[in-house]
Amino acid sequence: MAEIEIPQYFVCPISFQIMEDPVTTVTGITYDRESIEEWLRKANDCVCPVSKQPLPRSSQYLTPNHTLRRLIQAWCSENTANGVDRIPTPKTPLSMIQVQKLLKGLEAPHSFGTSLEKLHALATQSQRNRTCMAEAGVAKAMVKLINNSFKDGNTNASSVEEALRIVHLLWNNHSSMKPLVGESLDFINSLTWVLKVHLDDSNSNVVNEAMPLLKLTIEVADSTLLGNLSFEFFKEMVRVLKKIELSQKTIKSALHVLVQTSVLGRNRTRIVEAGAVTELIELELEKPEKNMTELIFNLLAHLCCCADGREQFLRHAAGIAVVSKRVLRVSAATDERAIHVFSVIAKFSASNEVVLEMLRVGAVSKLCMVMQADCGAYLKEKARDILRLHSKVWNNSPCIQLYLFTRHQR
Repeated sequence: MAEIEIPQYFVCPISFQIMEDPVTTVTGITYDRESIEEWLRKANDCVCPVSKQPLPRSSQYLTPNHTLRRLIQAWCSENTANGVDRIPTPKTPLSMIQVQKLLKGLEAPHSFGTSLEKLHALATQSQRNRTCMAEAGVAKAMVKLINNSFKDGNTNASSVEEALRIVHLLWNNHSSMKPLVGESLDFINSLTWVLKVHLDDSNSNVVNEAMPLLKLTIEVADSTLLGNLSFEFFKEMVRVLKKIELSQKTIKSALHVLVQTSVLGRNRTRIVEAGAVTELIELELEKPEKNMTELIFNLLAHLCCCADGREQFLRHAAGIAVVSKRVLRVSAATDERAIHVFSVIAKFSASNEVVLEMLRVGAVSKLCMVMQADCGAYLKEKARDILRLHSKVWNNSPCIQLYLFTRHQR
């Protein structure tokens, strides 16, 4: 292959590889379709890579160069004996007209199911298809379908699941997802309803599709909206945490949603009322992977900042013990959150029973270990402050060395 001289005009100016599907832009330069479409999708300044002239971002302005493709295919066939691979004729790209015809088919009951299946199949086939579908308004149609299912009480699992999958596939291809899903609570309410219905029916497949999509929606939604989320919303998030048969991605998505929304409005109180603290402790008792533990402790630290959260935490027999056990065993981020939990407990909820419990399950010993471990100065100071708060109770313990209660170590 190295000895064969490839004609220069067979090579894509972007990939520097032989073009399999040459297309010509409005500037008159020819590229391989896959390379120029990737360029148009990702470039901040949508210009021709060679001429630097402005280019329309849509792939519908790319013209197939059939003559050049045939020349390339003929040359490759002539040189197969020299190790050159044959280039097959590319499939005809998906067109706007085809997509719009399928969207029209969603309006008729007899063609609804078939059209939806075809849209999903096309979305899974290639990046090119997803770009075309995004430009044709498929994401908007799917969001509308899901919202209408909620309004009409249509619990058809298969159609909702297909629509959820299509929206998820098109998410990164649609620059205007925020106006579709993030400027009102309609789509969030629809997804909350989907979760409720299919958690009730133990339909894990639909829940596994809906929850990651809800996470993406929360990430683009206006914060003013997120401060007004209902108790029902958080109730369903907590129900997701209880379902061990759901995928790890689904449970992590629920944790991400709860972490992101817990700092807004009265959400922290609503999350606690939904029973989140108890479920977080139960989830951590299952010994999840590191990044899930970090999410759990992040959320626990937020929720224990309010009195109801601390009360729920202390009601659980394993609360103090499980936090203590994870200190110095997971990550620096987990250590920081765990020490924060112990700090607010020690300051605001430290009954005699709680203080003795911290000593009995090893929390006090862990605080001493933090003082002597390779931790940040801020964390050591926080641990020392906690130890000082109840030194009268703890200083008779054989696990405590008195110098740990002073500001300066020996």
